[in-house]
Amino acid sequence: MDEYSPPEAARTPSRLASIDIARGVALIGMVIFHFTFDLEFFGQIDPGTITSLPWRLFARLVAGSFVLLAGVSLILAARGGLNRPAFWRDTAKIALAALLVSMVTYVALGEVWVFFGILHMIVVGRILGLLVLRWRAWALALLGVAVWALPYLVQFPVFDTRWLAWIGFSVLQPPSMDLEPIFPWFGPFLLGMALARAFLIDARPGPQPGQTGLALAWAGRHSLIIYLLHQPVLLGGMFVLFTLIG
Repeated sequence: MDEYSPPEAARTPSRLASIDIARGVALIGMVIFHFTFDLEFFGQIDPGTITSLPWRLFARLVAGSFVLLAGVSLILAARGGLNRPAFWRDTAKIALAALLVSMVTYVALGEVWVFFGILHMIVVGRILGLLVLRWRAWALALLGVAVWALPYLVQFPVFDTRWLAWIGFSVLQPPSMDLEPIFPWFGPFLLGMALARAFLIDARPGPQPGQTGLALAWAGRHSLIIYLLHQPVLLGGMFVLFTLIG
């Protein structure tokens, strides 16, 4: 029998409420950022607010949280053996969502369309993560730091085009509303794998969280659909409020 696909009864529960809650908190950060972006888009706050240093750092923190948690989830899903059909089914869902984001933003945003955003990065991270799935925590952490640091040390102009910018190593990144290249963003993914390998590999579901925790956990379990729907809802609501009514 494939060591990655043991009988269902032999599996260790992979879903931890704490990880779903953490993902729910990251979703709140994402909504706050996009809400602020949309306010600037409709001229309700000062131009340049969203590109100021505090907001850029906040955006990176939120994106990094999602990527890191995706790495954590990969290790947790493989406890007791990776269910490969489920893995590829979930990866395909994320890939289709990433394709949808690219298509919609290409039509809506033109030059700054999302050709390799956070969903694209998570898809690639999940696939590349299979290659190091059984590595020890220290090895995953070292590789994660190296992947994170390398593009800040090495850049080549040939990577400046959209055809190669998704890899990393560009001197000048092409314009995009959301660009998370493999280098350095696979680094946080690997660090998430390392954290899970070091501290969560034997964790079991704890006591049921309170009402706030349950709400955050629910959001974390449905993060993909929330990710896809929150901006149309925000933009639509602001269009009605500031354009049709205001």
